Amino acid sequence: MEDKEVKVAQPKQKISVDLEVDTSIKDLGINPYAKLIHLARAVDSWRIFPRVFISTYIYLLYKVVIWYMNLEGPTMEQSGLVSIVVGAGAAWFGLYTGSRAKSDKK
Repeated sequence: MEDKEVKVAQPKQKISVDLEVDTSIKDLGINPYAKLIHLARAVDSWRIFPRVFISTYIYLLYKVVIWYMNLEGPTMEQSGLVSIVVGAGAAWFGLYTGSRAKSDKK
């Protein structure tokens, strides 16, 4: 294998650049998305998704408990399933009550 020399180009000149940034506030008029932003904040404050998840869990828990109580002789696997569903409820409830909607402090 031959050793090839790699030539590196040397800079011919140094350039100094001055940058000026305008930080003044400019009035661009009415924000066309203001109503959409307001709607998004309202939907976020209603907490739709956490409430849907909790409602779905409550329905699931109800169906599983009714199913389990109607069994003649529940097996250990069936008892484990009910135990897991009920235990998940504690986690769901803790997450739901521990979280709260983020509010702007304006």
